[in-house]
Amino acid sequence: MSDDALTPGTLMTAELAEQPAVLARLAARHAADRDRVGAVLPGRLRSGRLAGTVLLARGSSDNVAVYGRYLIEMASRRPAGLAAPSVHTRYQAEVDYSGYLAVALSQSGATPEVVETAGYLRRSGAVVIGITNEPGSPLTQVCDLTLLTEAGPELAVPATKTVTAQLLAVAAVAAAYDPALVTAAALAALPGQAAALVADPGPAEAIAARWSDARRLVVTGRGLAYAAALETALKIKETVRVHAEGLSSADLLHGPIAALDSGLPVLLVSGGERFAADETALTARLCAEGVPYAVCGPGAAAGLPLPAGLSEVTAPILATIRGQQLALALSLRHGLNPDAPAGLSKVTATH
Repeated sequence: MSDDALTPGTLMTAELAEQPAVLARLAARHAADRDRVGAVLPGRLRSGRLAGTVLLARGSSDNVAVYGRYLIEMASRRPAGLAAPSVHTRYQAEVDYSGYLAVALSQSGATPEVVETAGYLRRSGAVVIGITNEPGSPLTQVCDLTLLTEAGPELAVPATKTVTAQLLAVAAVAAAYDPALVTAAALAALPGQAAALVADPGPAEAIAARWSDARRLVVTGRGLAYAAALETALKIKETVRVHAEGLSSADLLHGPIAALDSGLPVLLVSGGERFAADETALTARLCAEGVPYAVCGPGAAAGLPLPAGLSEVTAPILATIRGQQLALALSLRHGLNPDAPAGLSKVTATH
């Protein structure tokens, strides 16, 4: 049967459901991946000490890079940031990356802009680690080391299993600097926690029913949760044709909150105990101003619940799964086919 004959959402649903198995494979590999990364870090593969880390990506992979930027900077205790590919592909700036680690993320390994920039960074002195789902892809040819996510073929245009696989892979890069960052207990629990979420789409379907008429959404979070907020917003834009804006909850308070009203729902992705007081204050303000909202986090009974006692490192992975479920549910409620959103393809050829 051709993909066109499938019921809308069949592919995305199936690939979303594969995530526990994909995460289990990566969790089992974590120590080996961490040690492989450790063997090529600046100061080992090349002379000198680590100057910093730059993460290179587009699309969903760029949201993973935001997560990696937080983790790697905390673990390495050196600055980390996101690359601006146009600096190299359009402005042709000559930048010295000696002493830098570069992490290039591309699900397909074939995004021209990412491949071209990764090659430039390596020629300019960086140690380049690639994270991709495709062995033998162009990205693998320009990297010092490649971590394959081994998520299997992904046929739906919106990325699901490749995104959460990238999140766990980039956590292994950070753990090369601080092995205690990702605990054995968190890794062991993650596949089962993901399986429980995949088996429980009801909360996402309930929110989709409440917000089915919304033409705008805000998804917000802070810290590591910010990456999950950005990815959830992107998934909604891709699959629902609704403008969903991903914002840091700190940035939300610096102006954009003035635009919120009863017709602009807000999904708050919880950042955990470190941000609990801030999140309580924000939800109280939203409630007082009549803004509909839901929370994605532990104990979120009327929102998108996550298991209690989560590791800070793995919580954004599970929140991303909840965001995928919400995008899928909203798309189907709108009568759309999330497997093949109009005007989108699996590889976006930017330069």
